[in-house]
Amino acid sequence: MSGAADRMKMFALAFVGVTAIAALVFAASPVHALEIKRMTLSNGAVLLVSEEHRLPMVTMMIEFDAGTRRDPKGKEGLAALTAECLSQGTKELTAPEFDQKVDFMGSSVGVSAGRDYSTAGMTTLKKYQGDTLKLLAGILTDPGLRQADIERKRAEQVAEIKAAEEQPGYAADVEFIKDLFGDSPYGHPGEGSPESAGKLSADDVRGFYRDNYKLGSAIIAVAGDVTADEVKISLEKELAGLSGSVAPQAEPPPIKVAPGLHVKLIDRNVVQANIIMGSGGVARSNPDFYRLKVMNYILGGGGFSSRLVKIVRSQHGLAYSVDSGFEPGKYQGAFTISLQTKNQSSNQAIDLILQQLREIQEKPVSDAELDGAKKFLIGSFPLGLERQSAIASFMVQVEFYGLGLDYAEQYPKLIGSVTKDEVLAVAKKYLHPDSMIVVAAANQSEAKIKTPQMEKAADAASAQ
Repeated sequence: MSGAADRMKMFALAFVGVTAIAALVFAASPVHALEIKRMTLSNGAVLLVSEEHRLPMVTMMIEFDAGTRRDPKGKEGLAALTAECLSQGTKELTAPEFDQKVDFMGSSVGVSAGRDYSTAGMTTLKKYQGDTLKLLAGILTDPGLRQADIERKRAEQVAEIKAAEEQPGYAADVEFIKDLFGDSPYGHPGEGSPESAGKLSADDVRGFYRDNYKLGSAIIAVAGDVTADEVKISLEKELAGLSGSVAPQAEPPPIKVAPGLHVKLIDRNVVQANIIMGSGGVARSNPDFYRLKVMNYILGGGGFSSRLVKIVRSQHGLAYSVDSGFEPGKYQGAFTISLQTKNQSSNQAIDLILQQLREIQEKPVSDAELDGAKKFLIGSFPLGLERQSAIASFMVQVEFYGLGLDYAEQYPKLIGSVTKDEVLAVAKKYLHPDSMIVVAAANQSEAKIKTPQMEKAADAASAQ
């Protein structure tokens, strides 16, 4: 993989990295007002600009309705492969020539595929803004998509999947999403399987690009040393070749996990069992999102202050890491609990987790737990908006999920208004300790996974 492509992957993950750093801090100054200017280009794309002139740098992200949820049946991994191939130069510039121009300016340019959308983007010094934008526009409006490049990137993708499949945690995750989501758009790993990705052709890639990289459905976010008018003029010129819109995708039916604990065992010669358990979650548009965020922080999303870490790790010493989380998206996502534990302690750890799920449903959380969760979630939020890449990613998400341009100011109020009764209510509504999928990649001869809680759940299910 080229140096420019490597840097682009790091660039695409910048928002996640900033959020992870924020998780280490328990207090911060109040969110400063984030001024966002919103416009619409002549081709239908929504343009969001945050002017910040302290540093002579510019970051741009373009969201296309080309995420992995758009993968055709039997061609899982196509969105990811197409994104990688778009970064391999234009019809005039080969991949090495393209990378050389990007490297000379110290810029980052590339495309990456996420679950809900794909992102084309760039970071550059202000003085190279025009030249870098031309390169970005080139791979979007006139990509090379050469047969040799596509075959090379396909081989890399298959090799990466095969290497990942050797990891027990990855194997458990793949099995879990397949069992939970089935044939829905979220029901496969974004990179696909070795079989599906290995069959992808150059025509598949070119067709996916043609059908999904349309600016009429796109969101463009720009942060840095720019003016909104300047950006609009340059984008109208450089991206004039992309037009049209992507047809809406049918929303999948609600996730339903039948009563009982549905256990899938993957036998691996490992010392530690990798366990993932969960059920259906929520879409990002769910009005309970903020109540769930507070509840989950207390349950298992708050690191060492969460109940799962305190009980499973600190009190019983059964796991080095254990956490819970909702993964909301355009459509209903998953609620998951993940842990690593010794094979022999798998049953006990699962029992303790199920016990904690029931306890948070049975009585209100304490004042101290609620106060700590809200302080952290509000206090750490501004740290996610310290960098240009984070601001650009934030603006894309605000527009994509319809959160409102004043979301940065509204978020503290939304979290701060959550009550103990609301936490209890969402725990009862969205946690399902008696209807869960449990996937364990472990040395099954040592783990012998079958717990009293599972037997109870199975009895309850059979009685219904």
